[in-house]
Amino acid sequence: MTAPVLVTGATGNTGRHVVAGLLAEGIPVRAMTRAPERAALPAGAEIVRGRTTDPEDVAAAAEGASAVYLVWPGTDDEAEGAAEVVEALGGRVPRVVYLSAQGAEEGGVWGAVETLVRRNVPEWTFLRVSGLATNTLLWVEGVRRGVVEEPFGRARRSLVHEKDVAAMAVRALVDPDHVGRAYTVTGPESIGQAEQVRVIGEVIGRETRWVEQSPEEARGGLAERVGEEFADQIISHWSANVDVVEPVSQDVPRVLGRPALTYREWVADHRADFALEG
Repeated sequence: MTAPVLVTGATGNTGRHVVAGLLAEGIPVRAMTRAPERAALPAGAEIVRGRTTDPEDVAAAAEGASAVYLVWPGTDDEAEGAAEVVEALGGRVPRVVYLSAQGAEEGGVWGAVETLVRRNVPEWTFLRVSGLATNTLLWVEGVRRGVVEEPFGRARRSLVHEKDVAAMAVRALVDPDHVGRAYTVTGPESIGQAEQVRVIGEVIGRETRWVEQSPEEARGGLAERVGEEFADQIISHWSANVDVVEPVSQDVPRVLGRPALTYREWVADHRADFALEG
């Protein structure tokens, strides 16, 4: 019997699609989640309870696995606890595909985890994502009111559909040709934030306006939703993207053999998320 692939963060934005993609290719999947009773994953996946930040949980789940899709949940610069987890993987599996981020080569939590994976795992692939389109679900309440109030409407992002990230991960998990590669994973276009809101309105058939907000006003609201540290990171990143547009990479079409999914296609897939409640 083929050894399973361990998927951490199996119920997350990308993990759920990685599980489905592997099963579609006939690859056994061991899906790790903190709450198996609420997982709602595709039939056929072996679901195990565990936390990605717990090296004992990870070690137990990785026993007998052929590869691991690693999603590290930390956002601190020190990547505290990651060393023990990656060392546990290194002693049990030959291959790790790590969900990283653009700028990892400059350091931060993503760079720290990449370094750990390189040191401990024989075969690795890094998916350096520009930004997940799912992050714009932060605007759901504003979209439902018809007005999104945020700063930096001219900030241009090359947002990527989580399905494309997952498809890249599946290819790297099953195909040895991707070992030792660090891919830049983006959408097919660079699109401003105000333009994103316009697209949402067009797709869902409800007029939605962008209202420019000061960074100071925005920070408070973001902090309530995602915490102060992550709010600061978001504001800083948006500010930078006003003058320095996020690059558009061709790695997704090169690996998948098809164009990357557009932001408009992502909105269509998430139309229900923006629907009015009740």
